[in-house]
Amino acid sequence: MIKPSPNPPDYIPITPPESDLPSPNNFTEQAPDFRVPSTADINATPRIPSALFTIDPQASTETLMVYLVETLASVDVMVHHLVDHMEGGPRHALLGISNSIMLAEITANRMLDQIDPRE
Repeated sequence: MIKPSPNPPDYIPITPPESDLPSPNNFTEQAPDFRVPSTADINATPRIPSALFTIDPQASTETLMVYLVETLASVDVMVHHLVDHMEGGPRHALLGISNSIMLAEITANRMLDQIDPRE
């Protein structure tokens, strides 16, 4: 049988000279003084909220609730799209998540009704 490609070249391992390899002692000498912070250190550090993803402080409660309802509806659509492609346990889990989303959406709509009652 004829091979369509030539044999690969022989493997020649290339290792750097010993002088280029750092010694284990060199690592500890070069490493900065580092310790893992304790839980007390973490709890004592003041929390500074990130301004990267912020919600306009001037936004009304109604605006925020409308956005919440729309977001929940979008997530529910995405979950139902995934449910169509699954079977068994994962499908049942996603349907449970969908029910939780639906309950949150109903609650948010009820809150909207209390903010701006229909006449």
